[in-house]
Amino acid sequence: MSTSKPYSNEQREPPHGSFAKIRLLVIDDDRKLCRLIKDYLEPMGYAVESAHTGPEGLDKAAREQFQAVILDVMLPGMDGFEVLKQLRRKSDVPVLMLTARGEEADRIVGLEIGADDYLPKTFSTRELLARLRAVTRRSVRAPSPDKEGGPPEIVVGQLRINPGSRVAVLSDHPLVLTPVEYDLLESLARARGRVKSREQLLEEIAERNYEVFDRSIDVHISSLRKKLGDDPKAPRFIRTVRTAGYMLINPETEGS
Repeated sequence: MSTSKPYSNEQREPPHGSFAKIRLLVIDDDRKLCRLIKDYLEPMGYAVESAHTGPEGLDKAAREQFQAVILDVMLPGMDGFEVLKQLRRKSDVPVLMLTARGEEADRIVGLEIGADDYLPKTFSTRELLARLRAVTRRSVRAPSPDKEGGPPEIVVGQLRINPGSRVAVLSDHPLVLTPVEYDLLESLARARGRVKSREQLLEEIAERNYEVFDRSIDVHISSLRKKLGDDPKAPRFIRTVRTAGYMLINPETEGS
């Protein structure tokens, strides 16, 4: 974690323009790194707590309310992948996976299990803050009341998306989506019939720069397709446009 540059006033502002504390759990056995993250983020409105083993982190994340979790891959007692797998059975809290080497294999496994994003252990403070702001903005956003004048429901065939409550329903069955999967689905639905590139989706839902070999969007799309019961070879909802990106289609008006 790099802290060599002084922080600007803008960086020091509390997140989301609010002085309310946003609870963050860091699960990492590197106590020095946990202290550095805490010292950096607490002046900006985050309440940072730590756990230093896999079982301790899983228990704390499952029992208490956090707006985001930073989860290391290499942990004593239980590795980060197993922690995430078990946590996802109980909670949809946004999770940033922390990898020592930033290897693509670790990132992809984490995303497939249900991580929302990832950070290499060489992350800069600016990168940490940007990704945290993205995931916590989603998790602390209060549902809008269901009343006239609220965000209109998005309907694509038997798929209904309510931006106010952040709920997606397919054939009267609510979909269990992570925050990133919901944002990805809403983004595609708002642009239905038009292609959105991977770069556009990454910038819109993850609010970070696109990396040439970044496969995170593809992994999230794959997970979203499974939850929609979509076959990528004969898509009902999400069509891959080769070399261009992805497009949401209406199964009732278009052929596969």
